[in-house]
Amino acid sequence: MHRPVDEDAALRAVVEGVEAETGDEFFALLVRHLATALGVQYAFVSEFTEDGCHFRTKALWARGRPGANLTVPIAGTPCEAVLNGEMSHHADDLQSRFPEDVGLVDWGARSYCGVPLLDRSGTVVGHLAIIDDQPMLDGPRGLAILRIFAARARAELDRQRIEAALRQSEERLARILDSAMDAIVTIDGERRVELFNTAAEHAFACTAAEANGQPLDRFLTPAFQRVLEDAMGAAGAARTTAYIWSPQGLKARDATGREFAIEATISEVEVQGRRLHTLILRDVDQRRQAEEALRILYRQNAYLQEEIRAVHNFEEIVGQSAPWQEVLEKVRLVAPTDSSVLIVGETGTGKELIARALHSASPRRNFPLVKVNCAALPAGLIESELFGHEKGAFTGALERRVGRFELADGGTIFLDELGEMPLDVQVKLLRVLQEREIERVGGGQAIKVDVRVIAATNRDLARAVTDGTFRSDLFYRLNVFPVELPPLRARAEDIPAFVHYFVARYATKIGRRIERIGRDTMERLIAYEWPGNVRELENVIERAMILSPGPELEVASELLPNPSPAVLGPQLRGPSAVPVGDSVPLEALEREHIVAVLKRTGWRIEGPHGAANILEMNPSTLRSRMKKLGIRRGFEDES
Repeated sequence: MHRPVDEDAALRAVVEGVEAETGDEFFALLVRHLATALGVQYAFVSEFTEDGCHFRTKALWARGRPGANLTVPIAGTPCEAVLNGEMSHHADDLQSRFPEDVGLVDWGARSYCGVPLLDRSGTVVGHLAIIDDQPMLDGPRGLAILRIFAARARAELDRQRIEAALRQSEERLARILDSAMDAIVTIDGERRVELFNTAAEHAFACTAAEANGQPLDRFLTPAFQRVLEDAMGAAGAARTTAYIWSPQGLKARDATGREFAIEATISEVEVQGRRLHTLILRDVDQRRQAEEALRILYRQNAYLQEEIRAVHNFEEIVGQSAPWQEVLEKVRLVAPTDSSVLIVGETGTGKELIARALHSASPRRNFPLVKVNCAALPAGLIESELFGHEKGAFTGALERRVGRFELADGGTIFLDELGEMPLDVQVKLLRVLQEREIERVGGGQAIKVDVRVIAATNRDLARAVTDGTFRSDLFYRLNVFPVELPPLRARAEDIPAFVHYFVARYATKIGRRIERIGRDTMERLIAYEWPGNVRELENVIERAMILSPGPELEVASELLPNPSPAVLGPQLRGPSAVPVGDSVPLEALEREHIVAVLKRTGWRIEGPHGAANILEMNPSTLRSRMKKLGIRRGFEDES
């Protein structure tokens, strides 16, 4: 940051340079590209240690080569403010500012810049920092690049967290299988063993290591093999559980050749696109319990796999505007509770993203977040999808089905487009919220469930209650903690951040390099009303990148209708709307941006709605910058 930043190189590095890597290799490449792009000697990414008083580097780049990872006490270091959630930039005299940090002397450090890494609930989980032996003078633009790298680092940390949850779920599945008294064997279509639990090891006198990957046939008598082949075909055709039986009874054979009588069932399950068959032998009652647990946990694993794919796509919560920060503060407050949350907002404002953030920050984060789009399901199937059904409950119910509430047991269910739910299903949903129990369609037994409900709608439910299309008692039960998402037109200062984010995101996807975003283009994007909100903005940017013939983003008139007459406020003309590579001096841009924010806050510097909080700066640092840039209240009237 002590020399002009090659912003194109930095963006290319963050989009392309670490795309194929994960884990430790990802972070090693990230800090290497960061140090190279910003021209600094040191770059590192960290996470908190278990005691919360230290940070541990996950990757360190030191003077042109990878460095050994360090565990560092937080107190008295320049990283302390960053790990408390503040962005920190010390352009020079670093050692004199932090005399207790002896490591700065060893590194010959003069300057520092760091940004916190926040999880989806806004909690600090680590930080990304750079240190140099020269002054860092390129402030705002270098900080913008640092934020881009930090977003990728945060996404990878999120991916690792969800992957750990998946491992825990798989371990839980393994414990259930191993604790079952029935022998459970999963085989593929060629009858090769995929899973062999502890009870199967005892029943067949063979270890799982010896059985896995080998044909099951050596354990089958001729009669058992014939019945098994027929049952596998029946289970696959009917997508149900088939009983394996013979009038003369059935026998299996263990590894020693000893034959023994069995009772068995077989069912088909699809795992990651592969059709497998689960064979359960011996006790009928315990067999049914194990099968039920097996199905639920396989589906829970599928939801966690979906979470990993979502995080690996680097889905981000973008925005620093005051309305959006108020939303995130509400998320922070309600996430640790079990209260029902009703998210309201126009289409495309990010309701599902906020639901994910609520779940990720809750004590239920290690259990599934199960999503139900109430508008996408036929009215006659919503009840079955939510609560499940018994075999024969209605025409086409060929097997027992586990509902979404059972899948979400211990976790969270997200009911999207809640306003489209039929009135008769609303009654049953109210019972679930009140009694914490469900009843499958066609069943007479109440099933206890422990589920947190998050609902979302773009309809005015209060008006729907008045019109008689939505039950008032359900509305009041769900509206315990409402979270209203602002439309994009109400947070226009976030539009430049979204534009840069989507440009970086689609650069690799469509193979198009965009080096500049013109001021007039950015102002057109800011002035537009965006009736489709963030989703519409994303689609416009993707199409514009495809249609732009050169390195500058061009938004054709047919992509963006003329905006309604509006006067752009000064806060929308800050540095975020400046073309990449514009020749306007950085100091002038910084001055203009600070003045715009000060005007917006009525020249209030401190407090939750002060300029320092919006600019992510310490109030004393902001006052110092104002003094250096000659900013004082009323100065514009003197010019």
